[in-house]
Amino acid sequence: MFVIIGWLVAMGCIFGVFIVHGGNMGVVLKALPFEMTTIGGAALGAFLANNQMKVVKATAKGLGDCFKGSKYTKARYMELMSMLYDILQKARKEGLMAIEKDVEDPHNSALFQKYPTVGHDHHVVEFITDYLRMMVSGNLNAHEIESLMDSEIETHHHEAHAAVGALQRLAGALPAFGIVAAVLGVVNTMGSVGQPPAVLGGMIGSALVGTFLGILLAYAFAEPLAGLLEQKVDEAGKELQCIKTTLLASMQGYAPQVAIEFGRKVLYSTERPSFSELESHVKGKK
Repeated sequence: MFVIIGWLVAMGCIFGVFIVHGGNMGVVLKALPFEMTTIGGAALGAFLANNQMKVVKATAKGLGDCFKGSKYTKARYMELMSMLYDILQKARKEGLMAIEKDVEDPHNSALFQKYPTVGHDHHVVEFITDYLRMMVSGNLNAHEIESLMDSEIETHHHEAHAAVGALQRLAGALPAFGIVAAVLGVVNTMGSVGQPPAVLGGMIGSALVGTFLGILLAYAFAEPLAGLLEQKVDEAGKELQCIKTTLLASMQGYAPQVAIEFGRKVLYSTERPSFSELESHVKGKK
């Protein structure tokens, strides 16, 4: 929603001031289809040539996510930490082997199914069960698991940022494609030097629309989307850090209630529940 509002504000201010100062929108609208085809086609071709198909797909998915609200809310994090609390509490009371069936088959586990939001998130469940399985096996200590977690989170970070980088490169190329369209327009104008000044003026104006559109698409559309997508990627990484911190605290001997407090502290302040909110939620789920 805010993406659309932002674009409307930008377009309203840019073209509104242009019209108020006596600008002729007819010249812009007349050149728009041709310049957009030139710039958009060149940008699309360069984008496909510059990125692997997996990055192209990730970018398309990421662009779709930019128009949705964030799923990483306070309610989601409280549900996540309540689920971790239940798992760790069961392991503490009944032993690590008691959660082996939950870890091996989370889709049929009452512990995971009790929490429909995070319990059905494939990435969250896989991350949790992978490291719980290592904890159950007892072959790795906390430092080794922490190192492995850091490597996985870093890999996730780089993989997710591939789409961000692709959009940023596209934003950097759009002004140049605008210049290409403008140069072609000037070449076309130079081939019609015998025309009256009014006609030549219109042709030059249409050519300059290409430069304008390239810059506009870069800094009003592509670059803001890249920035928004980067923020969403960082949010996803923060959830994994919360899980990591909670599990490591448990491995170091802290009680489940204290372990989830460790996880709570790494969250962004805007989504972080207070101690009392989390405690009340955990007790309510019990």
